Amino acid sequence: MTLAVPSQVNSLELRRLARPKALEVAVLESLVEFIDRAAINPGGRLPSERVLCEALGVGRSTLREALKRWETLGIIERRQGSGVYLRVKVGTNLVHVPLVLAKPSNVRSLLQILQVRRALEGEAAALCASSASDATVAKIGDALETMETAHAAGDGSEADWQFHQTLYHATGNPFFPQIISSMRDLLHQLWENTLKLPDFAAASFPFHRTMYEAIRARDPDTARAEAWKLIDSVEREIREAFPEESQS
Repeated sequence: MTLAVPSQVNSLELRRLARPKALEVAVLESLVEFIDRAAINPGGRLPSERVLCEALGVGRSTLREALKRWETLGIIERRQGSGVYLRVKVGTNLVHVPLVLAKPSNVRSLLQILQVRRALEGEAAALCASSASDATVAKIGDALETMETAHAAGDGSEADWQFHQTLYHATGNPFFPQIISSMRDLLHQLWENTLKLPDFAAASFPFHRTMYEAIRARDPDTARAEAWKLIDSVEREIREAFPEESQS
């Protein structure tokens, strides 16, 4: 037997559920305008929660819920004891695409992530070679030198990540860095060497420079091929270390 529920109760509950969602969107839209007026660029720190609440005219819990959405999309980053930092550009004409992805739990999952990265990185390198400005290509070179210096000092993982971020931004296509930022936690499973392989990905290191040299030479086909070699060397290393787990 089904109990009848008065229509006015249903409508009240629907309004109650919908309101926070609409409010969250309104808060984020206002926050975009605030960031634009304050000229906060990626890497910059957002004002404190108190300042933002006063500026936007909302309570702290409402602000936190809105910021959680941005954090999930990789738009902001919370740093313990430091504050909230903007990771990617926001604007009224920009759309940030949410990716719903499961954390990699095994070798096969990591290999699947590499497949996605291979496709993205190959095209990003080719785009940079064909259309990036000389100044933008120079930024890729600067990031490469920083990475090589860090690598020579024994810890280049973060500089390596920044090099690839620079590459994606250099495409001039905002979807590349957005997608990669959304996948940051997944991709860092590779940079953090969760499989505990000795000298993991060392064989891929020289391909960073050959990829860059192809970009600088304005050779998109070679840039794409060198990017693929970089990813393929990592995939080969994983498959050789875990032959059984790597089987399709």
